This record gives sequence, structure tokens and C-alpha cells, in this order.
Amino acid sequence: MAGGGGSVLVLTNSLDVTADVVLRVLAGRGVPVVRFDPGADLHSGASLTAAYGAGGQRGVLRTSSRALDLTRVRSVWVRRASPYEGPPQLGAQERRFAAAQSLWGAGGVLASLAGAHYVNHPWSNRAAEYKPAQLAVARRHGLSVPDTLITNELRAAREFAAGRAGGVVYKPLWNTAYEVDGLPHQVWVRQVRADELTAGVETCPHMFQAKVDKAFDVRLTAVGGRLFAIRIDSPDLDWRRRQDLMECTPIAVPEQVARAVTDFLGELRLVYGAFDFAVARSGEWYFLECNPNGQWAWQPPETTGAIAQAIADQLQRGPDL
Repeated sequence: MAGGGGSVLVLTNSLDVTADVVLRVLAGRGVPVVRFDPGADLHSGASLTAAYGAGGQRGVLRTSSRALDLTRVRSVWVRRASPYEGPPQLGAQERRFAAAQSLWGAGGVLASLAGAHYVNHPWSNRAAEYKPAQLAVARRHGLSVPDTLITNELRAAREFAAGRAGGVVYKPLWNTAYEVDGLPHQVWVRQVRADELTAGVETCPHMFQAKVDKAFDVRLTAVGGRLFAIRIDSPDLDWRRRQDLMECTPIAVPEQVARAVTDFLGELRLVYGAFDFAVARSGEWYFLECNPNGQWAWQPPETTGAIAQAIADQLQRGPDL
């Protein structure tokens, strides 16, 4: 659908305050928006119907407040929807069945709206979340990456750690829910020594990287061809650990890095990406990762506001004809 009409469909949970920032912008512009959390709302009165056949593709999404013609969706913002878990009143087996049918049914319908502009398409998000693939794409487009080893072989991990004079860090390949003594526990990026590594490495692939002798970090948020970068000064190796201690200031992006980021997004078919870089004392920017659905509303107000406007522009415009 052209950008001149139709609703914006926002797929996210009811507590997503980051989405609220953009929704306020769209409301101020008079753009119609439907907010929907398929993993939760389909268990609380909402319904989704889609038909395919000789008459084409059509469908309707009904929520507690409105009915949305699925042929009149100009854009879909894939934010932070709840996981598909099945109705809570069902038994374990029935819940698993319902959750799978919802994922492949409702998830498939919402990912296949003809003519809609996705930010980002959920399948592009999933493909882009694999860190090994990110590193390969980053290198292909000329970004510097730290020496990296992904292995479940203890000897290889110890040799890698021992062979880097500047040290080695461990980081998880996926942000998996983890508990210690029944309490949620975050696995932070941390420095490790060769003699610390145990046979636990052999349980699954682990990711080790040469530690960058960094002067500061950079979060670069890309929305289409628009880049918003902030310098992060933190006392911690992983600045996420104590965000109240970090300082954030806008920073210019080197031209070569800007080109590579744009090419990175193009290859992975992303409209949005939250890139993390470590900037060495030498001035070189090292690519660490790209979160295709990363948070951004924690940044300085002027940066947060600019990103919100850029995302709203994408959603309001809809697809290119």
C-alpha cells in the first residue's frame, strides 16, 4: 500500500514504553495506529482471520477497540511482542500445541501482509540475530572485527585465550534467560584467562573475542539511511551493567563506517539496527554486534527524539512504490 493511507500495525506488548515514544509522534501526525500483542491478545478476546484463494488475499484483525482490514496496513513495526505460549488455562501438552499453531499461523499471517512495509520483517530479524553471521557480514563490508573464536573445544579455547596478549573476553551467543538460586541472572561480557576455562566449554559453543584496547564504546542506531551515534564512556567493560555510571554524548560517524553499516543493513534486509562498536585508543572502530531490534529510548533526549522521528517517518511513509 502506498504511504498515503492505511494504518500502522505495531506488534508489541502493553508495557513497551519505547514503542510509546513513537506512537505519540504518529498520533501527533494524525496517522492511524493499531497496537497488537499476538502472543497475549489472542487469549483475551482478540481474533485474527485471513483468507487466501481466487479472490486474492484478505483478512481482518479484531481487537477490543477496533477492526483492522489487513489489506489496509501500510506498515508493520515488529517491536517486542510477547512469546506465543498458548492459553494459560490449558494443560502443558495443549499449551505447547496451541503455542506452535499460533506461531506458525498468526505469526505467518502477520509476516505476510501484502504491500506492507516492515520495520523490520520478523524473518529478517531472526536471520540477523546470529552473531557468527553478523561477524561475517561486517567483515565482508570492510568493518574491523576483533579476533573471534566460537568453539566447544576446550583446548582450542585455552590456546586462543593464551595467545592474545591484550586479553580475551567471553560473551554469550544469545541472551538466554538464566537463574541463580531461583533469581534472574544476567550473563555480562567479561574478561577470562586461559586457566579459568574448564570442561564446561564442551557443553555448547562458546564465543571468545580478543579484548579491544578501547578508549570508549559507541552505540550507532541506524534507521534506513539515517545514522544516530553516541559515544559511551563507562567504567565497566560491559557498559550495560551499570548504566547509571555511563556518560553519553553524540559523536560523528567515520564515512567508511557509515557506508559499511548501510551495506550491512542492505545485505540483511534490515530497515533498523542498533550497532555496538568499541573504539580503540588508536581510533579504529571495531564492530561488536548489531541488535536488529535493540532498545534506543535510553539515549540522550535529543538522540531519542531524533530516532523516534526517523522510525515514525518509515512507518508513516509505508513501502516505496
